[in-house]
Order: sequence, then structure tokens, then C-alpha cells
Amino acid sequence: MSRVGNNPIKVPEGVEIDIQPSHINVKGRLGELSQKYSDVEIKIQDNVISVLRSSESKNIKSKHGLYRSLIYNMVQGVSSGFTKELELVGVGYRASNQGQKLDLALGFSHNILFEIAPEVKIETISEKGKNPIVKLTSHDKQLVGYVASKIRSFRKPEPYKGKGIRYVGEQIRRKAGKSA
Repeated sequence: MSRVGNNPIKVPEGVEIDIQPSHINVKGRLGELSQKYSDVEIKIQDNVISVLRSSESKNIKSKHGLYRSLIYNMVQGVSSGFTKELELVGVGYRASNQGQKLDLALGFSHNILFEIAPEVKIETISEKGKNPIVKLTSHDKQLVGYVASKIRSFRKPEPYKGKGIRYVGEQIRRKAGKSA
């Protein structure tokens, strides 16, 4: 029995839900999202969404929790949004943005120019004496996570000095260097 799939989803004020036979549309103040679904039934009563499965097969049980989580993320995204913050740790590492273009100086011979999807708002914070921070905000949780992981992949944190791009609050397992 899926514990996640059985949890009801409360719909906040200002969020409109449109349930079609093969997809669901969620519209709120921050944007609009759509998701296809199959093998489950979605019902809405008194501003509460419930996801019901049609049988007890293993495949349908797994989709039950999956679609409930996706719908919950859609509802949260259009009402309050999602934010990811990346920290650039290293001497000379810099970040700046011009509109939707992110310019990263990560110790390579050339700067990295990265075009970001228009649905994601980007902000770079550079304070003297602190590591630069790249802040990504959007209503689509999957897109924010993908863009953040793509930026992190340019220079992953290394275990010896800890240099690289990491999520704010991420703990890097450090290794001891060569012993003399």
C-alpha cells in the first residue's frame, strides 16, 4: 500500500485545477503547469485532491505515489514556487548574469556562458568576503532542479580542497591529502 499516494492534497486559494481524462492542468498566480497521467483516477472534492488507483498491480501501485507527488509539486509550485541556491567555492570563482545568460568564471581559460530557460528567474549575489551565490527561482520544481544540476556539473566540488559549485547547505565529504 502506497503511503504517499494515499495522502490528500489540499488546494490553496487562487489555484485552479482542471482534470481531463489523460492530463491535469494546474494554474496559479506564478504560472501554469500540465502533467499527463495514466492508470490512476484523480478526484477533487472540497478543495482536496485525492489520487486513487484502479488495481493492486505493482506497476499501478508505483504510479499511484508518483502521480500524487507530481501533482503536489505542481500545486506548491504555482502557489509559492521553488528556489535553489548554488555557492561557488574557490579563489577567483565569479558569477554574473545579464538577463537570462549566466556568466561563470570557474578557473578555466574562458568563462562559461550558460543560457537559462525563460521560466527560471536567475539572480547572482556577490558580496565582498563571501562566496558568490547563484539563486534560481521558478514554479516548475523539475526544471529548477535540472538547471541547478547542469550548473553544478560545470565544476563539481572536489573532496580535497572543497572547491567547486555546491548547493547552499550541502556537506562535502572531505578526504585527507598525501601524508608527508
